[in-house]
Amino acid sequence: VLETVLPAPAEEPNSTDSAKAPKVNCEKRNITGIDRFTLQILNVSQDLMEFLNPNSSDCTLVLFYTPWCRFSASLAPHFNSLPRAFPTLRFLALDASQHSSLSTRFGTVAVPNILLFQGAKPMARFNHTDRTLETLKDFIFNQTGIEAESDVAVTEEDWEGPLPSVLTKGIDWLLLFSLLFLASFIMYATVRTESIRWLIPGQEHEHQE
Repeated sequence: VLETVLPAPAEEPNSTDSAKAPKVNCEKRNITGIDRFTLQILNVSQDLMEFLNPNSSDCTLVLFYTPWCRFSASLAPHFNSLPRAFPTLRFLALDASQHSSLSTRFGTVAVPNILLFQGAKPMARFNHTDRTLETLKDFIFNQTGIEAESDVAVTEEDWEGPLPSVLTKGIDWLLLFSLLFLASFIMYATVRTESIRWLIPGQEHEHQE
């Protein structure tokens, strides 16, 4: 049973103590020997829970997106640059249309949706409508107290990937399945109604006569 993920509390401008105290105490991962810090995108066969260690205190920022959502596309280059800004944190992304069960499980009814996990537990949700590198860095700092690398900016490579910044045409399999289910139900109901009609006493006598 998962606890409800509450929205990140609004910052109090007059309270310096609450701004300094991290809400999530993240264990920094060992980055020795890592030359390139990049975002990892899960494919349809990969399960998010396999990448989250429930026995660990390390933190992971997970993005739920769809390749045909223009808001996901505009967020992509900014999210692609985050691993360089926070090398001690992990960053994952997954196509919400391919992982519908996870979207339902974590209440990600709209995309893009960003959750901060500690271990396998969701701790905070990014709720700002302005999705830029700066607002993302502020969100991570306010939640974890970890400061971003100062020399990181969105580059041309971030616009190219790994998260796509160009809209792609795709099939909404969830919508297609829903339509097929609805059509099947209507067909079943129609056939069932015809079967019941012959069992009505009045209808049966008329047929016999």
